[in-house]
Amino acid sequence: MVWSFQGNSALKRVAVPIALGAAFFFSSAVVASAAPTSAASISNAATGSNYFQPGINRGVGFCKKLQNGTLHASAGANGYCFGPQQNGRAGNAAIFGGLPAVTEYGNVDAANPQEDIAPNGTVAYGQSEVSTAAVGNDVMEAWNDSTGFFAACPSPGNKEELTGFGFSTNGGRSFTDGGGLPNRQCAFRRLDGDPSVEAWAPGGLATFYVSSIYAGAAIINDIAINACQAIGTSVSCGEPVIAASSQDCFGTSFCGFLDKEFMSIDPVRKKLYISYTEFGVSSTTFDNIELAVCDISSPMHPVCNPGYHAVKTGPYLVVHQTPPTSCAENEGAYPAVDVKTGDVYVAYEHNWASNFSCQEQVGEVLSYIPHSCLVSGSHSPCGGSGRPIASTFQPIVSIDSAFIPGYNRFPMNDFPRIAVSNPYNTVSVVWNDGRYHPYGDILMQSYNLKSMNGVQGTPVVVNSNTSGWKFLPAVRNPNAQGHLNVSFYSRDRGDTAITDVMAALSLSPRATTTNPNVRITTDASDWNAVSSDIVPNFGDYTDNYVRATSTAPWTNTDLYIAWSDGRIGDPQPYNAATNTH
Repeated sequence: MVWSFQGNSALKRVAVPIALGAAFFFSSAVVASAAPTSAASISNAATGSNYFQPGINRGVGFCKKLQNGTLHASAGANGYCFGPQQNGRAGNAAIFGGLPAVTEYGNVDAANPQEDIAPNGTVAYGQSEVSTAAVGNDVMEAWNDSTGFFAACPSPGNKEELTGFGFSTNGGRSFTDGGGLPNRQCAFRRLDGDPSVEAWAPGGLATFYVSSIYAGAAIINDIAINACQAIGTSVSCGEPVIAASSQDCFGTSFCGFLDKEFMSIDPVRKKLYISYTEFGVSSTTFDNIELAVCDISSPMHPVCNPGYHAVKTGPYLVVHQTPPTSCAENEGAYPAVDVKTGDVYVAYEHNWASNFSCQEQVGEVLSYIPHSCLVSGSHSPCGGSGRPIASTFQPIVSIDSAFIPGYNRFPMNDFPRIAVSNPYNTVSVVWNDGRYHPYGDILMQSYNLKSMNGVQGTPVVVNSNTSGWKFLPAVRNPNAQGHLNVSFYSRDRGDTAITDVMAALSLSPRATTTNPNVRITTDASDWNAVSSDIVPNFGDYTDNYVRATSTAPWTNTDLYIAWSDGRIGDPQPYNAATNTH
């Protein structure tokens, strides 16, 4: 059974708590806790139970650690445990100008604020943590949707789900708000946001996949994907398919939490890869970086490994197993596929947030998983106790201790984004870094494929304006020439909450200097002047995606950029298109 909507239906915007990328453990009394100040109890109409009750039937140990500040996790994880969260004004605002916007169709709200109303008449505020993908004239954007906090199961348009989406059939000129993704199991578990979106066109049909945290009253927590297919001016989405399940459990009381999932597609071998963090309950799985794989040979019916398993079988592949002797948390994993060879690369941050007390070097780790490790079956022969996964380490200067004006989440993150370019034989990692300026720069370091030898002697500063805050960069697939496009939040000064999105377009992965940046936003937004029911109010990642094609090199030169924008006083999921010739 699939759920569908027509392309001419009313637009809608939604937001849900989306994953901030990882949990971390550190000595107490080191930093102010990001635990919410309040939690709502929302009645579940189908069961009469309360869906949002902190620490009750929701991974008790995990949620309690978030509540008392001994553990920090993504926005999706906080939404799962605590529901809507209060937030207030932070920092100072200022007004400044910017370079002309270069977007082809302007800035388009992929949602509709008029539809962010629960069936009982409650207005929700905040859509953030966005991801996007495009193939042909079809574009999808997904986000964390706060409407789900206030909507009972079931609700019209699946409004009870915390993963919302919008869809365009005209190349991004306009979007239809699709509400929430379908989930017949909403009485027991919800799609809890932290989405990523991937796309391809098997048989010429635009097909999209949206990943989410999938959790509820059951002790096992999952990562799920919804497959969607565009036909004419409509899109049909299937039910959630479980890609991975938590298996490190404390008896029959609760299991660990799977967090900060993200996807990358291999259209040649018809595979979809999902990287994530497992916050287990034992020292051997406390914050492992893991990988799941789905066979998409039947595009609307993915078959995933490890998938759901009621007995302990372990993940498909352990990219990194954190040793019990380490004080550092590993979080914010993003994958990228080499479509020429089928190899997969996963980048993540070492010692994020735990660096407040842990003296291990903070850095970005890049792991190389050869295609020979990615065999069919429920488990890879590599990783964990199998063949070791090769990796390289890039030391960074973290800005995670910053209280960024107007951004209501502490800590900030430096999570790496990653892209493979076959024409340049490179895999590139992009992140925000404070080594040159206290407000951060966007840095890029590229490596030769397989050997992972560094291309540049030192990381390249991607932002051409080096004053003011620069943070939460995005890079995904290269364009047809193998060039990369890096977009990011940008401010002209350190004492302002007025925010734009800037981009370095058509950047060679082997460059030693950046291209002049262009402004993507047509209007700046004041992050101090928004109302949001979720933390972080503007998410902890942005996204961009070069339009996919059905033949090699699998992309063209049209770029879609997605971000959460506060120009109307309510964070919205925006989308902009530009060309990267």
